Amino acid sequence: MRRRALIRAAAGAPLLGVAAGCGRRAPAADTLRFAIATEPRNLDPRLATDAVSERVNRLLYARLVAFDAASRPIPGIADVEQRSPTHWRFRLRDHIAPFSDGTPVRAADVAATYASVLDPATASHHRAVLSVIDRLVVRDERTLDVHLKAPEPLFAYHLGIGILPARLVEAGHGFQRAPVGSGPLRLACWPEPGRLALTRRRDGQALELVTVKDPNVRVMKLLRGEAQLLQNDLPPELVDYLRARPEVQVARAPGVNFSYLGLNLADPATGQPEVRRAIAHAIDRAAILRWLFRGNGRLAEALFPPEHWAGAADLTPYAHNPARARALLAQAGYGPGRPLRLSCKTSSDPFRVRLATVIQAQLGEVGIEVRVQSYDWGTFFGDVKAGRFQLYSLTWVGIRSPDIFRYAFHSSAMPPAGANRGRYLSPAADRLIDAAAAEPDPQRQAALYRSLQHLLHLDLPYVPLWFEDQVLAARLGVTGYRLAPDGQYDGLEDVTLSARA
Repeated sequence: MRRRALIRAAAGAPLLGVAAGCGRRAPAADTLRFAIATEPRNLDPRLATDAVSERVNRLLYARLVAFDAASRPIPGIADVEQRSPTHWRFRLRDHIAPFSDGTPVRAADVAATYASVLDPATASHHRAVLSVIDRLVVRDERTLDVHLKAPEPLFAYHLGIGILPARLVEAGHGFQRAPVGSGPLRLACWPEPGRLALTRRRDGQALELVTVKDPNVRVMKLLRGEAQLLQNDLPPELVDYLRARPEVQVARAPGVNFSYLGLNLADPATGQPEVRRAIAHAIDRAAILRWLFRGNGRLAEALFPPEHWAGAADLTPYAHNPARARALLAQAGYGPGRPLRLSCKTSSDPFRVRLATVIQAQLGEVGIEVRVQSYDWGTFFGDVKAGRFQLYSLTWVGIRSPDIFRYAFHSSAMPPAGANRGRYLSPAADRLIDAAAAEPDPQRQAALYRSLQHLLHLDLPYVPLWFEDQVLAARLGVTGYRLAPDGQYDGLEDVTLSARA
């Protein structure tokens, strides 16, 4: 689809040139350094796929929509009006911050951003969910009409892409390393791998994201004052250690990122429902949260927490019941004379290996012999996407839209078309997913999604584990940082730094 054929402009405005260079750096004493475990890889919101890049991009670029505490879409930089099942109108709100190059944000920029996502040459992973767009009509500088090929009640959930300047999109600008957005932060410079310098636009506060992979080194940098802020990616014992340090303040908040044990339903062993239920009853999730996570989490029964508008709060937990697990294994033909032997893949992160070892021991108590296999992230995730596993442990991060059910569980979403990595095939689940996605009434739609989650809880393509808490460690003198339930870095919009930090 050609971009010019997709967009029909009724009005437009010229854009000014883009500011070059890194910009002026604040003195080192005034810079707030945020030590993170993984470096952002791509600062183009159309192309970023890793969690850290997406968290940084949320601060560099403004978006059409945001989400409330129940994960419902609310206006971002635009008011949204659904004029018909296939006609959506977006009107840019007053007093939107300009792009970081000083040019104003116009409806033409929104249209150019979405048209570029739909262009196959861009190779954006957002293209699939936005392919329902038929055409974009720029009515004036502030108004954009979007016409869909078919009704899509969940369309607003797909509008979280950062908006880019139209002129730079057309020029093929390299946003990956030189972002130009209208978010609260702008890039000052990217001087070397592992160090990203940012400036908060409203007050000039200098911020630096410093990549330090080893959690022990991150803690030492915090204690020495070489970093002022850490968030997550810390073993619980290090969190407890920091709580006892007088120069550090530690805070935590409930999280919504869903941790689970994935199973291969195409495998002769894990494909049996009795085996999956035996695994669910064999894992003592409460004990793991209490002793391994030191209480920093809550049990999960479904991908969404109960407070999500489509969450299912009435699911009966799989209680720790070794006797029930052994009985289910016997029904599947396994027992002392024929033990069930499985492999469980995980990343090479030391805490994740320790977690997998604890699960290995608990499964061993009911007669399931598990071999833990740990790999570097690329190899591990490559195996998961390719279906080379019996068991694996992962976490879904930052999920808001119930479209995740189609992406993760629909029979049409087998990789590479989606993330149904466990090869779950259920006509009943497909019908519920299709019906819920097409349902325009929010209450009936939520009821369909709750029915779907009851089915998934019974079939167990995932064994649900927990929602880990969000944890913040900061030096005294750092104030105003708010923890987001999904681990976003949005607290950098308001954090302040005093000399004592």
